[in-house]
Amino acid sequence: MEKERTLKEITPKSQDFSQWYLDVVLKAEMADYGPVKGCMIIRPYGYAVWENMQADMDRRIKETGHVNAYFPLFIPKSYLEKEKEHVEGFSPECAWVTVGGGEELEEPLAVRPTSEAIICSMYAKWVKSWRDLPILINQWANVVRWEKVTRPFLRTTEFLWQEGHTLHETEAQAEEETLKMLHVYRSFSEEILAMPVVWGRKSDTEKFAGALRTYAIEALMSDGKALQAGTSHNLGQHFATAYGIEYLDRNQQRVKPWSTSWGTSTRMVGGMIMTHGDDSGLVLPPRIAPHQVVIVPIPPRKGDWNEQVLPKAREVAAVLRAAGVRVHLDDRDTQQPGFKYADWEMRGVPLRLEIGPKDIEKDQCVLVRRDSREKAFVPLAGLAVEVPQRLGAMQRQLLERARKFMADDTTRVTTYDQFEQVMEAKRGFLVAGWCGDAACEAKVKEETKATIRVIPTEGEAAAGACVRCGKPSPREVYFAQAY
Repeated sequence: MEKERTLKEITPKSQDFSQWYLDVVLKAEMADYGPVKGCMIIRPYGYAVWENMQADMDRRIKETGHVNAYFPLFIPKSYLEKEKEHVEGFSPECAWVTVGGGEELEEPLAVRPTSEAIICSMYAKWVKSWRDLPILINQWANVVRWEKVTRPFLRTTEFLWQEGHTLHETEAQAEEETLKMLHVYRSFSEEILAMPVVWGRKSDTEKFAGALRTYAIEALMSDGKALQAGTSHNLGQHFATAYGIEYLDRNQQRVKPWSTSWGTSTRMVGGMIMTHGDDSGLVLPPRIAPHQVVIVPIPPRKGDWNEQVLPKAREVAAVLRAAGVRVHLDDRDTQQPGFKYADWEMRGVPLRLEIGPKDIEKDQCVLVRRDSREKAFVPLAGLAVEVPQRLGAMQRQLLERARKFMADDTTRVTTYDQFEQVMEAKRGFLVAGWCGDAACEAKVKEETKATIRVIPTEGEAAAGACVRCGKPSPREVYFAQAY
């Protein structure tokens, strides 16, 4: 009964995907609503997931030669207005501070929606010579964007992210940096979150405000909608011009550098939930799970579990920790094993280890995988080897399953009738020709709610006809409805 009650708290995905997502986030204690609309509280369990993601991403960023710094949360209005296209792009989402210390401020301050303005202003002070380049700086920070429609992790008024901001001598170097970081995001998403993506360039309509070119990774959620999971921007020399960044080049000429920015955020937590979760709750990829194994001791029918079971359970936990496994021993004496099983299933712990008096007699335990519910009796002596192997297998198979889903829900269409039918029936990625005309792109969005997610930068051009107007198309693009 306890297990049944727990599961009834989660709306089935097939019944209402949006409510299922909210139920999982709240019931698994990933996040909760704050008093300000769109400002979520990330609870300890959700923050532990973010910390594991952050640690791996930080390592990848540093391995590519970048260093961390921190820049202010408040940006003077005059700084933000130096790049017209940039400020226009963010104006609807900006929050402003006009009073401080009980007095009207001389100049309104924007609460950081992104940091190009403040960072580029500092780069104008720091960069004097070609020897100062490249500048490869990243920061971990919070940003505020006043969103009208919010959903925990996926779109919030305040969110956590990293944002890289770099300067280079040449356009080629800036483009290399932009694509390098795009593929850092791609490999992170697939290797750590087991979340496959397509990648490529954004259309001019969808690119970052003020960018020369924007590239993105796009994942496909289990309801058939796409999620932009990371972006990387070649900013050209627009921001260098706007913020007066100049330096003496190798020929002692005053020139402007080429800049990039790139970022990913707590939105990836939401993407991971929607990629792998099921009707019982979260399914966490082992590499980012706060607890990779939960040990559930089974009390004896007679006697004291403190004497008969818990000592062995603690011994097993110590062995697994020594093997580098993140393990949690659920020694609550207020709940029965059935409740604990359902509780940890909802929280998505990759492996459950059950151990009771009969298991101890046989020097074994029971291992249950969260994703497949596969159950196995495993000798205690081999756990230090067996558990990491099973976690590795689960990580790989979650990615394989997600890749199969994405392949099955990617449809190549050649006519607009097909496009509308597929988008209405099952959504997913639709691969189709596009003439390059923004008006055509806008019509597709208006009629089907689908947008161009990426223009692939690799593979064959696959030229043909535009799915909307029939004019020549230089290559196929990925369309989808998106979060």
